[in-house]
Amino acid sequence: MSGFLQWIAGLPPLAQIPLVVLAFLAVVALVLFFIEIAPRSGKVYTAIRLAVCILAPAIVFLVLGSVWWAAAVAAVLGGVFFILDYRSKEGSGYLFQLIGFLSPAVILLLVGLIYPTISTFIAAFMNNRSDRFVGFDNFVWIFTQETGIRTVINTIIWVLVVPTVSTIFGLAYAVFIDKSRGEKIFKVLVFMPMAISFVGASIIWRFVYDANPPGQEQIGLLNQIVVWFGGQPVEWLSNSPWNTFFLIVVLIWVQTGFAMVVLSAAIKGVPTEQLEAASLDGTNAWQRFINVTVPGIRSSLVVVLTTISIASLKVFDIVRTMTAGANQTSVIANEMYTQWKGFEPGRSAAFAVVLFILVLPIVIYNARQIKAQREIR
Repeated sequence: MSGFLQWIAGLPPLAQIPLVVLAFLAVVALVLFFIEIAPRSGKVYTAIRLAVCILAPAIVFLVLGSVWWAAAVAAVLGGVFFILDYRSKEGSGYLFQLIGFLSPAVILLLVGLIYPTISTFIAAFMNNRSDRFVGFDNFVWIFTQETGIRTVINTIIWVLVVPTVSTIFGLAYAVFIDKSRGEKIFKVLVFMPMAISFVGASIIWRFVYDANPPGQEQIGLLNQIVVWFGGQPVEWLSNSPWNTFFLIVVLIWVQTGFAMVVLSAAIKGVPTEQLEAASLDGTNAWQRFINVTVPGIRSSLVVVLTTISIASLKVFDIVRTMTAGANQTSVIANEMYTQWKGFEPGRSAAFAVVLFILVLPIVIYNARQIKAQREIR
């Protein structure tokens, strides 16, 4: 394989493109063969499998020049096709197709999720060199040092403020613009920040919060407004604890569009008959909203709140870009990176475990709500 890739790399760029495309198509054809053609019964497909059993080892021998590799390929193919023929007597090879489709996802979960989770849990109980078990020392350090306590408190503030404010603003906006003449334009204006990355949004708001010394021209929007009204420039991102709330504004600005779009779609799904019946009963707009609209969009509210809560717990880009955690603005995700960069993998892993514990109840609650909604339907 490495020789094949080196050979392609030595070719002109225009020649590399068709060869890479052909290699990709060959892999796709191979996958389709094993999933669609190989499991089928009949003389034609038996002849195709026989041809593959002969040609595949021959090609391997010609390419690699190894009898052992050719024999191994022949043995594997023979075993696979034997199982397929055995299964074809009872069906069309459903078990093989199931394994074929699930295997990539299972492998990715094992490599990308389960293994890192286990290794992180183990590292959380090891020293900074990961060669000695230290028990709960890393967790004790988190909850006894001022930095660790402030980091956890800041994260809790984020997860309490951002979902609540974003959902309220998004819901209010969705209700007010519902069925208005410029509804599409109004939605685009609020949803637009969702198209910006967290880093891009952070850079925009850094300019908004920027402060120059008194007497100099202010490029920060907020400080320019303060100066227009006769005030002095303010270091918005340096004054604790209010600087944390100024950072929170950025995530609210981004997530409000998400809340608005989801809740607007949910509001349109509320049966008109219920609203008309409530109106005939003499209820006002607020009563109809509380007693009809909100219960009708409850499942969407839960999804929005839990999704934004998880995003708030994992927030990293905004804090890292705007303050790097300085002036008591750090959060768990940022502190994980800071400790890892400071050659403290044990403490970094401990912060990751704390973050996992905080996220877990939200995920469980969301899963239960989805299950309850399915049972109702």
